[in-house]
Amino acid sequence: MPRGRASTYEDQRELILTRAAALFAKRGYASASMNQVAEACGLSKASLYHYYKDKYSLLVSIAEGHVSRLQALIDDESAARLRGEARLRHMIHRIVAEYANAQDAHRVLTEDVKFLTPEDRERVLDKERRVVAGFARAVSEMRSGKPSAHLSKPLTMLLFGMINWMFTWMKPDGELDYAAMAPIVADLFLGGIEKVQLPEGADAIDPHDDAMAAP
Repeated sequence: MPRGRASTYEDQRELILTRAAALFAKRGYASASMNQVAEACGLSKASLYHYYKDKYSLLVSIAEGHVSRLQALIDDESAARLRGEARLRHMIHRIVAEYANAQDAHRVLTEDVKFLTPEDRERVLDKERRVVAGFARAVSEMRSGKPSAHLSKPLTMLLFGMINWMFTWMKPDGELDYAAMAPIVADLFLGGIEKVQLPEGADAIDPHDDAMAAP
């Protein structure tokens, strides 16, 4: 009779993905090895192969797992009752929070998707397109009836550019954390610079502080 999996099997798989994502994000998928992944996880190489058969399977799991969570977020928002500006603000807050907790996986998704096979890459990119389409629908709702409503997708891509770039320069331990930045992003995107409000409790921020990482 075959042995069943240990109750901690899935938890260990998730831990491996987290550590592998951090390694790939730092070194690049092509430069990282399974020996380094095993070392980062505190496992022997043989034990690592018990959970993932090779480095490529780790890449697929990291990229597809991350984008699947983003797609689930969009599906959840699509079913919610919020509409108009309230809906788009809520979506911005949620996507920033998701990125804040998955920076390594997001870097792998954006930089290492080129190493996926055409079939795997297309599946992952299709999910990415659905995420963008979900945001574009929310943006379009804000521009209903306007002559330039066809700009919804370009505007959405500009929004994602702002969010994605934020995670390259912002220090998690700076004066402004990601929870504070989400409403700032929403204010800037929806109302322009003059509409941006300083988050509550952030009145003493030094304009020359270290909230921003050195380029």
